[in-house]
Amino acid sequence: MLVKRTIPLLITGIVGAVLIFSKLFPAAESLGEDFSIYFDIIAVFAFVLGGGNLVKIHADKIYKQAKGWGYSVVCVVGFFATLIIGLTKMHNPEGIAGDLSAQGSYFQLIYAFIFKPLAATMFALLAFYVASASYRAFRAKNLEATVLLVSAFIILLGRTFIGTWLSFWTPHGEGFGIPQLAEWIMNYPNLAGQRAIMIGIALGIVSTSLKIILGVDRGYLGTDSD
Repeated sequence: MLVKRTIPLLITGIVGAVLIFSKLFPAAESLGEDFSIYFDIIAVFAFVLGGGNLVKIHADKIYKQAKGWGYSVVCVVGFFATLIIGLTKMHNPEGIAGDLSAQGSYFQLIYAFIFKPLAATMFALLAFYVASASYRAFRAKNLEATVLLVSAFIILLGRTFIGTWLSFWTPHGEGFGIPQLAEWIMNYPNLAGQRAIMIGIALGIVSTSLKIILGVDRGYLGTDSD
């Protein structure tokens, strides 16, 4: 109980309190920076655990030839190839002590010609899911959905040449036409909503952080049977 519960609670409380005081009192600022470096060091071990867990899950799927095990082969091969090339800095013009992303290195080529095109493909596919979700969200089922639908329609028109073309009553697209109305929606109602959400998120973070620091929320320690 002492090792699994009490000591982690004390460490969490002390580190959390120090990081808060380091932001409030300049004298404790260096202490907060030291604790941030300790966090980075511990995070390295989390990366190792994450990589090990990735290999374990996909190796198990390959061994059992579960559904989609071919994708797991690609994932494991890609993981180890990138890891080895990154650690050895293979074909790096600046040598083993050079920058990992040096121009012409195999790691930089993997990033530029494999990772970036794959990421762009994934986000391109996500566009279809966003369009489908927008269609369901923008259906005018009630007053709120109708306001959302009209606002989205005005912004879509205002961000294209069609909005300027339809604002024929304003001279050369100036005045209060559809583009200006779209800009007003983005600068006032949209910005106010974004700020309200950010304030709510900030209050939630403060509340959750205080609960963890004071030991009220102990969910991260697991259950007694763990």
